[in-house]
Amino acid sequence: MTMQRRIFLAAGASAAASLAGPAFAQAGMPDTARFITGFPPGGTSDTICRRLAARMTGSYARSVVVENRTGAGGQIAVQAVRSMPADGTNILQTPMSMLGIYPHIYRKLAYDPFADFAPVSLGAQFDFGFAVGPAVPVSVTTVPQFLAWARQDPARAAFGSPAAGSVPHFIGALLGKNAGMELRHASYRGSQPAVLDMMGGQLPAVSAPIGEFLPHLSTGKIRILGASGAARSKFAPGVPTLVEQGFKDMAFSEWFGFFLPAAATPDTVSRLNAALRPALASADVVDGLAVMGLEAISSTPGELAARLKSDHDRWGPIVKSIGFTAES
Repeated sequence: MTMQRRIFLAAGASAAASLAGPAFAQAGMPDTARFITGFPPGGTSDTICRRLAARMTGSYARSVVVENRTGAGGQIAVQAVRSMPADGTNILQTPMSMLGIYPHIYRKLAYDPFADFAPVSLGAQFDFGFAVGPAVPVSVTTVPQFLAWARQDPARAAFGSPAAGSVPHFIGALLGKNAGMELRHASYRGSQPAVLDMMGGQLPAVSAPIGEFLPHLSTGKIRILGASGAARSKFAPGVPTLVEQGFKDMAFSEWFGFFLPAAATPDTVSRLNAALRPALASADVVDGLAVMGLEAISSTPGELAARLKSDHDRWGPIVKSIGFTAES
């Protein structure tokens, strides 16, 4: 064989390997992966999933989609993923409440947050806001003023939240408890339906992730009276915290996390974690979530597991002090 022919054949083999490489790399890539959320389109949970689905399509799976399984305050999605194949294609995205708080309020929960799921990564963290709409006089500009206004007419002492037994629900309940009054709670399937009712004047106030209010502030139909963080939210720096307004020990934040069914192998968990972390750090995801009042973060599976355990233990005594159960 001549030297020229050897060079030609080597070059051809190299080119073929170059072209075949991506195909070989994608040979084990699933056709479809799903982010499954228990909340409707348009809210913060859905927004995180859609941002990441767009970012991870073609790298984690050929197609990454979002499936909204609403109902039962987010439980429908959690229950569904629990029994799905643990091959990395069925990804639960959920707020902490469904796993850290619900065990304290449901006597018969259809899932075990620690035994039924494999933690993968944190996704975002956020504060809550307490806001009012057109049904409340414009002279009401603080949470204590709202409580004083509601106390004058108990029929108006009401607020909505995205789910019974969620952190926003308990923030409203704690505000009433601290003020020596009861605020009636209206549970919705997600924050946006509650926010729209508030904007329409059917509901005086809503407790929800602060980002749920931001897109509507320009309408002039929403006023955020207080924020739940330990410090003022960078997304609403002009809004005083609840602690600043005299509600001591009422500093609450929450997170969204990603989980797989418990049977997922360590390799499957690691593959998803390795795909999520750069996606969550990308500028388009970080900036896109910031619009919704969300701070994009990631973690190791162990860090997420530890944070869930810590929040689960913190909320037990709080729930007991409020006296709420799913049957109450």
